[in-house]
Parts: sequence; structure tokens; C-alpha cells
Amino acid sequence: MTPSLLRQFWYFVEQTQVGILLSLDDCALQRWLLNHFSDTYPLEQSQRSHLETYISSRLMLIRDMVGDRP
Repeated sequence: MTPSLLRQFWYFVEQTQVGILLSLDDCALQRWLLNHFSDTYPLEQSQRSHLETYISSRLMLIRDMVGDRP
């Protein structure tokens, strides 16, 4: 994954409503992020696969970041 794609992903997470992210279990959250991000930023299949793995490994960080928002 490119640094640009990672920046876009984290910007996307920051712009997403807290309620959506906190209301989903891990599996649903991973699917939701992957699907909605790829709707906004079209991905090649290899990028999508890498992003799916990346999201899976960062779910706790994503939840921590979202939980710290006002």
C-alpha cells in the first residue's frame, strides 16, 4: 500500500461519524470501512486485499481513535 492510500484511509476514518464506527462489531466494522472507503477511492483488487489485512490489524487503534473523539 502506498503512503498516499494510507493517508486517504486515515482521513476517511477521521471523517466518518463516531456512531457508525462504534456501533459495529469487528467483522462488520472491517467490512463497512473497506466497502465505503473503496466506494470513495476506487481500488484495484490487490490494493483492496492489502487494505483489508491492514484494517484487520488496526481495528483496536481505529476504535481507540474513534473513542477519543468528542
